[in-house]
Amino acid sequence: MSSGKQKTLESFGNSAKKQKTDDTENDGQELIKEIKQSRLSFAASIKEFKFNKKRVRVLSDAKDIAENAECIVYWMSRDQRVQDNWAFLYAQHLALKLDLPLCVCFCLVPKFLDATIRHYRFMLKGLKEVSEECESLNIHFHLLFGEAKKVLPEFIKANNVGGVVTDFSPLRVPAKWVTDILSKLPDDVPLCQVDAHNIVPCWIASDKLEYGARTIRKKIHDKLKDFLTEFPPVVKQKETAKCIYQSTDWDKVENNLEVNMDVKEVAWAKPGTTAGLLQISEFCKKRLKGFGDLRNDPTKNNLSNLSPWFHFGQISVQRAILTVLKFKSKHGSSVDAFVEEAVIRRELADNFCYYNKKYDKIEGAYDWAKKTLKDHSKDKREYIYTKEQFENAKTHDLLWNAAQRQMTREGKMHGFLRMYWAKKILEWTNSPEEALEFAIYLNDKYNLDGRDPNGYVGCMWSICGIHDQGWAERAVFGKIRFMNYKGCQRKFDVNEFIRRYREK
Repeated sequence: MSSGKQKTLESFGNSAKKQKTDDTENDGQELIKEIKQSRLSFAASIKEFKFNKKRVRVLSDAKDIAENAECIVYWMSRDQRVQDNWAFLYAQHLALKLDLPLCVCFCLVPKFLDATIRHYRFMLKGLKEVSEECESLNIHFHLLFGEAKKVLPEFIKANNVGGVVTDFSPLRVPAKWVTDILSKLPDDVPLCQVDAHNIVPCWIASDKLEYGARTIRKKIHDKLKDFLTEFPPVVKQKETAKCIYQSTDWDKVENNLEVNMDVKEVAWAKPGTTAGLLQISEFCKKRLKGFGDLRNDPTKNNLSNLSPWFHFGQISVQRAILTVLKFKSKHGSSVDAFVEEAVIRRELADNFCYYNKKYDKIEGAYDWAKKTLKDHSKDKREYIYTKEQFENAKTHDLLWNAAQRQMTREGKMHGFLRMYWAKKILEWTNSPEEALEFAIYLNDKYNLDGRDPNGYVGCMWSICGIHDQGWAERAVFGKIRFMNYKGCQRKFDVNEFIRRYREK
């Protein structure tokens, strides 16, 4: 039995403010300085760097930029950062090559799926940092309020934009934004897309839906030598674009949102690129050494906790990998485990959502899984809960309740418990369809990294056996992998975790 005051992830973050030593702060700032220097050492600017054109694909019929163009636009979406951003870098590459100014547009919709004010504030504070950095580089940042198809074409026409570069998401709604823009762009304005989120671009990593990690792992590892490089810096533009510009009233933007205001911000996760880089430094110095052996123990603080910054694109996975690899000689197995999760599993999730348009539906499961779920969908369940009972952590299972409270309070559930949590929802709902709907809803509403390929694949793995295999058949689950309370007890101190997240 443990003694002393129990710490949650939230209290780790709060105590960090009170107990953070000068050495810890200095380590983070030193890492940021090293990163800036490594960019400059690699290339003075993107103009001097030979850009890997495999990262780019031209989506429009137009291929060339008109001679009378007045600027280039980076339409920022998934990757919300300035540096370490291949899409931003390619946009500047074009601007410098053609001696044109560069500006950035971000199209903010007032409501997006089940995102709440918790998510929007994390995003908006990060975008404010982006805006300030852009201005320091003579690059105007334009926050356009509304759907891209309604606000971006108007901006492009009004400002004689010569070309648009955007980043990449495999998800349904962002992909439709790109399709909509394609149909509304002037005929002579090319639209290019750069996968700035994955190390190996999704369409390069594989040209088909992969069955699992074992089928995509070698494909990615074989291509890392071409794509896992240092970044050149985004540099100051000589001229500022003459486009119509109005600084962002961030308070007014928030007041116009149409989202749930009840899900509050969390203390442990500070938004923005600077905070994300400091989190990388802290992980490498304090938690990486135990990541290999202890990452599946929810009572230990050995995870990277980087997923919120990855999700909003405030830090680059590639930058995290380049940093973690420096510790290979000291923490070899932990580094390998992190690379497997941050590169292979993460890019596998993008692959699934890109090539499987039903990535969040039972119809998107393998045939064996659909059959076994159908065969066992009417099996008698001992307990049946509503969405509201799940949301309020009102089940008979104390561990599940504790995991749900961790998510609602902290915006992040431990990775091991996410699997247990989703599988119990399958056990306690009327059908697999209902289970998947509830799991995705709760994940997207509370987790800072919700509405993400990793989240959809995590729910599909737990409930539909995606990237898994069939197991021994049992009631309710059929051949879907089973997890239970006793199994968790063998892996970690369940009672300790429950005490941390008991009902207040």
